[in-house]
Amino acid sequence: MIPTTIPHGRTARRLEWQYLPPAVRALIARRCGSPVVSAESQGAGFTPGFASVLTCADGSRHFVKAASVRAQRMFAESYREEARKLADLPAETPAPRLRWSLDDEDWVVLGIEHVTGRAPARPWRPAELDATLDALEECARVLTPAPGGAGAGTFEEEFAAFPAYWDALRAAPLGVPGLAEHADKAAALAAAYASVCGGRTLVHTDVRDDNVLLAPDGTALLCDWNWPVAGAAWIDSVLALIGPRGDGLDVEAVLSARPLTRDLPPEHVDVLLALVAGYFLHQSTQPVPHTSPYIRDAQRWQGDVVWNWLSERRAWS
Repeated sequence: MIPTTIPHGRTARRLEWQYLPPAVRALIARRCGSPVVSAESQGAGFTPGFASVLTCADGSRHFVKAASVRAQRMFAESYREEARKLADLPAETPAPRLRWSLDDEDWVVLGIEHVTGRAPARPWRPAELDATLDALEECARVLTPAPGGAGAGTFEEEFAAFPAYWDALRAAPLGVPGLAEHADKAAALAAAYASVCGGRTLVHTDVRDDNVLLAPDGTALLCDWNWPVAGAAWIDSVLALIGPRGDGLDVEAVLSARPLTRDLPPEHVDVLLALVAGYFLHQSTQPVPHTSPYIRDAQRWQGDVVWNWLSERRAWS
């Protein structure tokens, strides 16, 4: 287990309901079909966009996300992409459905199905990890081949910049134990990503506890479909194990038991781990954005977890 002081579930610094322009609030209420009487901001994640569960006068509940095109352009574009991707997911996908969206020169707003549920507990519990992996396996079944209308790029294209992060890490290895000694080998693994990570499945690529919703029946739903790409069906199942590994679970036993990973060549897992280790460790050295005070801490923790995991698998002392 790698200790962390990151306040899981309370990492976001979000725009609140009362600070949305009156015209935007009125527009949302019209789309919800009833006046909004309360708003519960969602504290998980690392973006500053509006994301709240709204309760209306008629008792209905709605999950709404919004970002200003002018003041939060990067996040508005992210929400715009999420709306496109959600609209194209097949109905069987274990994910909340997009109900409506608004997109003009000022605001991007998403009305998403409200599902009663909660994020997985931290530290991760085996049963909740199993539910998450069950959902990912269902996604792999439903999303192969990748839906044609989703307009997703490929894993090879979208992650093409990642191997180069190792150039910076080799020049400044951050004091991470073993990094200086084994950076060349990790870089060589990462450079092979295109040969093992390609595929026909639409993969989420950002599976963390704050992007998973556990329903009352124990099943899991995948949220925040901002960056899906066409890639190998097993990618999400491996990435989902980063948090559990850091929390002390035996993820090697999980890999050997789950259908998407039990027959996977070990080298494939190592290539993916090397690819994302370089990204997390490099990104953790960047300035802390005032809109996301915990993102660099989270990236450094994930980088340390993945490097520790990869080093153990490769027998790097």
